[in-house]
Amino acid sequence: MSTEAPPDPGDWHRLDRRMLLIRPVLDVVKSLPVLIGTVLLGRGNGWEWFGLGVTALTVMVGVSHVLTSRYRIADGQVEWTTGLLLRKHRAIPLDRIRTVDVTSEPKHRLFSLSAVRIGTGRHSAVQGAGDDQLVLDAVSQAEAHRLRTVLLHRKEITETTRPPEQVVAEVDRKWVRYAPFTLSGLAVVGAVFAAVWHFAHQLDIAPENVGPLRDLLDGLADTALWLVVVVAAAGLLVVVSLLSVGGYVLSFWNFKLTRESEGTLHVRRGLITTRSVSIEEERLRGVEVKEPLPLRIAGGARLTAIAGGLREGKGGDKGGGLLLPPAPVGRVHEVAAEVLRENFDPATVPLNRHPRRALTRRLTRAIGGVLLLAAALFGLAWIDFLPSWMWQVALGLVPFAALVGWDRYRNLGHAIVGRYLVSRSGSLARATVAIRREGVTGIVVSRSFFQRRAGLITVTAPIAAGRGGYQVVDVGKSAGLAMAERAAPGLLTPFLRRDAQR
Repeated sequence: MSTEAPPDPGDWHRLDRRMLLIRPVLDVVKSLPVLIGTVLLGRGNGWEWFGLGVTALTVMVGVSHVLTSRYRIADGQVEWTTGLLLRKHRAIPLDRIRTVDVTSEPKHRLFSLSAVRIGTGRHSAVQGAGDDQLVLDAVSQAEAHRLRTVLLHRKEITETTRPPEQVVAEVDRKWVRYAPFTLSGLAVVGAVFAAVWHFAHQLDIAPENVGPLRDLLDGLADTALWLVVVVAAAGLLVVVSLLSVGGYVLSFWNFKLTRESEGTLHVRRGLITTRSVSIEEERLRGVEVKEPLPLRIAGGARLTAIAGGLREGKGGDKGGGLLLPPAPVGRVHEVAAEVLRENFDPATVPLNRHPRRALTRRLTRAIGGVLLLAAALFGLAWIDFLPSWMWQVALGLVPFAALVGWDRYRNLGHAIVGRYLVSRSGSLARATVAIRREGVTGIVVSRSFFQRRAGLITVTAPIAAGRGGYQVVDVGKSAGLAMAERAAPGLLTPFLRRDAQR
């Protein structure tokens, strides 16, 4: 953080003035709950003026931010200053910049503007979640493109001197068929249902007392239970599928992955809100192929990058590391090989199987969890707190749990392929990771009490990217140590010799 006075104003750039047409409207909309609440509760006692004052103050702060914000790139750093009464001044060295994300929401696209997020890839729990990035929320699209080039490649590139990009992958409209298998629509339905239920509970509204719902429940009273279940499941499936398709179109339409000559992977996507993310190839440490069970059954998968500086988020794509949306698994492996500049995707090689003792652990965990749930429900039913059929249904899930446990074991595996460490695990959310061995910063070998009894270990490969470390779970002790020695030669040698001497 720099506190010295800003240099000559002529060196600085301002935010685009067209944002003044957008920001006041957005601030008024954000203040509507306060304004409406004070008007309804005021009833002539003056509180409505308080709401108007809060709204006016919010608008003034927003306008002040647009008018006073300035930025520049000079002396090996990007600087930003803002504030009228309380001045803020930040400076980020160019060598600390890891990502430059360009986003255009509907409010920006209305006037051909963009928001530029400059990230350092460093997060401090003390400073807060937003202190690892600098946001310029209103610049022209041409200026956003210039900033991305200058900040990532440290040089100016004009449109006339810009070399052509190599297209690595583009979205195919046929891939929309994979949207229902992502279960994103189910999350939306669950969130909406929870919000409506909470709202009705707060207002003391019983759903069975609402006219249309009461009529529906009365009509279902004389209908066979199995028919109600089938119709409800079919209706839910249709709604979830439609929402999933809509979400896929909004998020991934116009998706394009390109490689620039400066050594950067560039991802563009979005229909209404567009996003542009750049990933420097020198910071690329590997790829991850994600195959949730429904998507895997449909023959699909998605691809994410493991790279230094990317902000982690839910689903991978929130962190900007998405390289390919849900698509045919064969196409995913082709893009992975192209991104890694290899002749094949390392994630496709045959993996070394783990000992049968790992199968026992997975079956014990899966079946034991269901049995504990059934026992808890039985206890609640015994004291007449819950109906008895609930524990019987839970008990009926034992075969399904055993199948999931077996599938989790079947998917376990690891391999060393050239310069890559490959690991696979999971069933409901299977993931195959291929990381470059030169990016491994150490080796962590851990064993729980039950792993020691089974002769198994977990090997973690720390890496300055992605989740920070990737595990090979429940591998045999000798095989795991041999794999770790090959993944990071020399790191475990002193410990192995000491263990052998004992």
